[in-house]
Amino acid sequence: MLSNFTKPFFIYNNMNIQQEPIKNRVEESGIITFNLEDYFPKDELIDFDLKPFLFQELILREKDYRKALQEFDFTTYQNKTVCIFCSADAIVPIWAFMLAAVHLKPFVKNIFYGSQEQFIQQSMNEVLVKIDASAFKDQRVVIKGCGEKPVPTGIYVAITNLLLPYAKTIMYGEPCSTVPLFKRKD
Repeated sequence: MLSNFTKPFFIYNNMNIQQEPIKNRVEESGIITFNLEDYFPKDELIDFDLKPFLFQELILREKDYRKALQEFDFTTYQNKTVCIFCSADAIVPIWAFMLAAVHLKPFVKNIFYGSQEQFIQQSMNEVLVKIDASAFKDQRVVIKGCGEKPVPTGIYVAITNLLLPYAKTIMYGEPCSTVPLFKRKD
């Protein structure tokens, strides 16, 4: 009985199969893909959290803090963008962040107050506002999602807001599988 399954089900050698050229419907649709990852900051980001410098993670003692900063090895921050913040739920005086910046400056490329996500958001916003959105007038635009970099949600909102007055349609996802967001009624 098994020998029946070893015979080929179809024989193609004698068939004349006419093949039509494969069409790329996505390419033919005229959809423009806007990839926000292209605007992602190129800098290597690293955190500088003040929490470990606090006494019992609650209080900043000036003398101890100054000494700890003097003894700290800042070479690991060399040529990086440093995001200064405090992850502890503590009242930290403004000068403490400023003093950290003083110690970091000789080693780092850039200093930012806030989280990495806040830095990315601000950096990307600065780039997006320079885009001539009128270039997308009457275009079908898909804002690429699900990438490899952590693009903040606020940036997706910002690009949508930027494109709304110009684009004919705005979608989210991949050109082959999108979620419609906006379609101008003509």
